[in-house]
Amino acid sequence: MGKGLRVLVGVVTTTLVMLYPLAIWFGLTHFSARTVGLWILALLVPSALYRFRKARREDVLAVLRVPLAVAVVVGLGVLTDDARFVLAMPVLVNAVLLVTFASSLRGVPMIERFARMQEPELSDAQRAHCRQVTWAWVGFFFVNGTIAALLALFASRFWWAAYNGGIAYGLMGVLFAGEYVLRQYRFRKYGDGLHDRLLSRILPPRGDEA
Repeated sequence: MGKGLRVLVGVVTTTLVMLYPLAIWFGLTHFSARTVGLWILALLVPSALYRFRKARREDVLAVLRVPLAVAVVVGLGVLTDDARFVLAMPVLVNAVLLVTFASSLRGVPMIERFARMQEPELSDAQRAHCRQVTWAWVGFFFVNGTIAALLALFASRFWWAAYNGGIAYGLMGVLFAGEYVLRQYRFRKYGDGLHDRLLSRILPPRGDEA
């Protein structure tokens, strides 16, 4: 039951993240902002409560930061029946992620934390690379959030949904892929995955890895 519930929560969360702009566009086209906001809260709150129950005490703030911020903004949309609060969701998510990644630069950069999950020991060059990539994500979240805000204020809801529900994810994929190729070009350290084996043929490991 526990494993099944975790899978269900994971599927629901992934679906919400990927499809929520399109669902909001459809909802606001046919229903009021208050109705759409109530639907969002009905999906968001159970998922957030489950994550809160499973999170370690020191991770609670990090786990709930985005869901709580979204819940507050959507709640204002429900109270005021104003679609602008619902359309502000992508802006808010990017702002929270920007602050999270930027604040990590005062200590261990966010990308370095991710990297250490796979490779606990990092060289000085690898740590510097992680800091640079963290800065790149800070810049991405700033630009992405700005575009989302401009679309919410001045563009049609169709273009708002098209960007936030498709184009933005494509740009994130390009950044992920570009960083991965650059990292392998610089350090030539490969895992056992198919993509690692393929790239190792293009960029063979060096004897003087950084």
